[in-house]
Amino acid sequence: MQFKTAKLAALFAAAAMVLSACGTATPVATSSVPTKLGANEKSVSLLGWPGYAEDGSNDPAVDWVTPFEKATGCQVTFKAYGTSDEAINLFKSGDYDVIAASGDATLRLIASGQVAELNTDLIPSYANVYPFLKGKAWNTADGKVYGVPHGYGANLLMYKKDTVKPAPTSWDVVFDKSSAYKGKVTAYDSPIYIADAAVYLMAHNPALGIKNPYALDEKQLTAAVDLLKQQRANVGEYWSDYLKEIQAFETGDSVVGTTWQVIVNSMSAKANVGSVLPSEGATGWSDSWMVSSHAKSPNCAYKWLDYIDQPKANAAATEYFGEAPATAEACSFMASADTCASYHAGDVDYANKIWYWTTPIANCLDGRTDVKCTDYARWTQAWQEIKG
Repeated sequence: MQFKTAKLAALFAAAAMVLSACGTATPVATSSVPTKLGANEKSVSLLGWPGYAEDGSNDPAVDWVTPFEKATGCQVTFKAYGTSDEAINLFKSGDYDVIAASGDATLRLIASGQVAELNTDLIPSYANVYPFLKGKAWNTADGKVYGVPHGYGANLLMYKKDTVKPAPTSWDVVFDKSSAYKGKVTAYDSPIYIADAAVYLMAHNPALGIKNPYALDEKQLTAAVDLLKQQRANVGEYWSDYLKEIQAFETGDSVVGTTWQVIVNSMSAKANVGSVLPSEGATGWSDSWMVSSHAKSPNCAYKWLDYIDQPKANAAATEYFGEAPATAEACSFMASADTCASYHAGDVDYANKIWYWTTPIANCLDGRTDVKCTDYARWTQAWQEIKG
């Protein structure tokens, strides 16, 4: 599979999303929305997850940046980050025209005015993006578009077939039934994992009234935290480095827990693992490219946003990273004919079972106005309590 370089592996080893607070997603004033594009500025500076803008320097066979440069005259500089918190701190410097951000960071970027509202008429490829990725809480605010989708995926349940029997269909094997696998349960190492517990509680404790796993009032958060503290006694390891999870399942140190499809695809046959999107649904991610409200090269920035959702480029980027593409047309350009099926690309029913990462904020994302919800600062505090 992808991520073959030591550089990428090292960067992802740091990817535990320790985020700061975001109290509101109300947009502040940003630069005016362009009605047409001008001449390209000859350069554009990108900030994104490792593997989102490959130019052949890591692997000569992996390069979708050079074709963009040749077509537009916009020379790309790209910096990879390891966590969403790092991304936001780097973006504050004003050194970057464009950022690729996950939903646990985008609301903060919008709320702080660091990213500009987009005129999608100037981004022709946006028209072909899957409709279920558009107009969402992590890329749109007050009906204004701030982000162009890149790729998406679900946080799945992986299990060793020879140990976890019968094959699980529910998250109960890592929550209420986790004691059966004491010491060999694994979970994602981030406060955002609280949402996974909330998804489970939505199905198994409806009296709590959870409607959105990222919109938890104090009582609902307490219930999720209690469930995770109960789970903590059975967790052998929390992971953020996908290579470590692969190793743990290969050796048998872990037998059940949260995973990504790219990890499942990377496992050896000897590991004998299966995976499932459980009956309760799952959390996941949908990443967006966003333009700085202070971009020095806004024309090249728009050109990049249009380019990265064109079928050939989007196929190359998302297949390399290990996620579903943003458009159906990209599936025709995948190196492997099985890639889109593996990631359930374009499967609306599958996509509707995913609660995409979104930064928890005090203004409840489920629409409630009679109560305050807990924000990410509170989740971070709770996560520290859970792990002890």
